[in-house]
Amino acid sequence: MSYLIKNAHVITMDAVSGSEPVRRDIRIVDDIITRIEPTIDAEDGDTVVDGTDKLVTPGFVNAHTHSWETFYKGRYDNLPLELWMAKCYPILGDSRVEPELIKLRSTLFAIESLKSGVTTLVDDVLENPGQDFDQLSAVFDAYERIGVRANISGHIISKPFTDTLPFMDELLPPAVAEEIRGLAVPTAEEYLAFSRQAFETLDGRADGRLRYMVAPSAPQRCGEDVLVGATELAREFDAELHIHVLETKTQLVTGTEKYGTSLVAYLADIGALVRNTTIAHGIWLSPEDIDLVAAAGASISHNPISNMKLGSGIAPWRQLLDAGVNLGLGTDGCSSSDSPRLLDVVKATALLHKVTGPEFSEWPTVNEVLHAATLGGARSAMREASTGSLEVGKQADLVIFDLETMAFTPRQKLDHQLVYSENGSSISTVMVAGRIVVDHGEVTTVDETAVRAEMSERLTELLAWQERLDGINEVFTEPFTQMYRRAMATPTDIDRFSGHVHA
Repeated sequence: MSYLIKNAHVITMDAVSGSEPVRRDIRIVDDIITRIEPTIDAEDGDTVVDGTDKLVTPGFVNAHTHSWETFYKGRYDNLPLELWMAKCYPILGDSRVEPELIKLRSTLFAIESLKSGVTTLVDDVLENPGQDFDQLSAVFDAYERIGVRANISGHIISKPFTDTLPFMDELLPPAVAEEIRGLAVPTAEEYLAFSRQAFETLDGRADGRLRYMVAPSAPQRCGEDVLVGATELAREFDAELHIHVLETKTQLVTGTEKYGTSLVAYLADIGALVRNTTIAHGIWLSPEDIDLVAAAGASISHNPISNMKLGSGIAPWRQLLDAGVNLGLGTDGCSSSDSPRLLDVVKATALLHKVTGPEFSEWPTVNEVLHAATLGGARSAMREASTGSLEVGKQADLVIFDLETMAFTPRQKLDHQLVYSENGSSISTVMVAGRIVVDHGEVTTVDETAVRAEMSERLTELLAWQERLDGINEVFTEPFTQMYRRAMATPTDIDRFSGHVHA
């Protein structure tokens, strides 16, 4: 199959043009971009796409998200991360999800992602009390069918959950602490064997569109044997190692209390901070931490909407870029940001960091933000050689925007309007690996109406299940609240909040 897109405005995100729109024709043969030139003549067999009044961009890369939160969309508000986790990460009670429901969940998430121009997902999939192979395979099955590109984990917490938080020995009722520590957690041997099986049997499915990644939840949530073993596997299979680090001030306090050092320094000391490592969030990094991340060639996925909703703080955008750290953008999960629309994150990124200081030369540029949403995210996913920009030899992952819409009227600087004016409503076509997966705003690979109808049929049982788990985990509300307030009152050398912190 070959396509020829004619006479389009194109944002290539390559090293020459960056986000500056240029007039180009694009030829796609099978799944590969074979030519990008000012004029290309049609050949026999080409399906010609009229690019007049269209803007073509690379597909967006959601560099940190959690599809498993889809069922929690819009459920919680005004909870900092640690209290929110007591709801979404049910610590007590059986919260296991069957594989068929996981397929439904993953399909819903991928539909909304594709329709908003996201062609690559870095999907950190958590199952409680632990992920089995059928559950992991269900995500691969759903994504193979719908046609999205994705890195899929393997998320592991290998310590009793309350051992990953500060002050719990003092605050948690002894009976509850004993119950939690009596729950089984996966061992390093189990997780590494599971991950090797995933690399050997699932990684590279769908002609390489789908990859497995290792995902130790966080340095304070996993033993050193898991962190080191996962790093070795990531290097062996040239895969991403995805990990949450310093999302909140509580985690900064945790590092000091439990390790006597920064969590970033701890990862570097044990050899788990490498090129393959993507740090989700990275808000409460010190200047020394930033230098360590840059020296390792690791990446950070910035998630401003989730960070704002959970009150986590503001990541040091300019300091990270100035140090040479690669940045991607992520939505985080559908409960902490309530949408997988990356264009919302693009605009939030461009705006948020303008209010962190008056020096406007340090504010995010349109090119920087779009780079993070495309090529930066691809690099963090270990996929920059195949996607993230429109270049000859790369996979044909692209989005076509209709410029005859209100978002682009009057037509000014198209890259600026893409960042500040467009929310995805102008998307007409999305292509992944040379295959049209969204046409005239509708997904072509699955019946969206049927998928939503199936969700509606399961909703009553889902809500009852969530209510039951919320009730079981209510025991954590008071001790977690006290823990949070103590952490907020703890003096630190870093402040990533925008205003005064009331202890």
